[in-house]
Amino acid sequence: MDHEHPNAPSEKPLNPRVRWALYGFLAIAAFYLVTEHWAHTLGALPLLILLLCPLLHFFHHGRHGGHGTGQGPDPDADRGKEGNS
Repeated sequence: MDHEHPNAPSEKPLNPRVRWALYGFLAIAAFYLVTEHWAHTLGALPLLILLLCPLLHFFHHGRHGGHGTGQGPDPDADRGKEGNS
């Protein structure tokens, strides 16, 4: 049973114009943040690289099956499941 909360906001997608305006505002804000605070940005760069390593490690290992298995599934694993005739 799904019960909706009476005060819950409805989830409808943003208007494309509003979305592009938001993207534009974020791009301008990022530009001014980087240009006006260049020394702070460069000072934080080593920390950002260190923080990026665990994220890349976490998300990348979902692609190939984890540690130690860089290959796909074993083609011989399904041979034993076939009926012996």
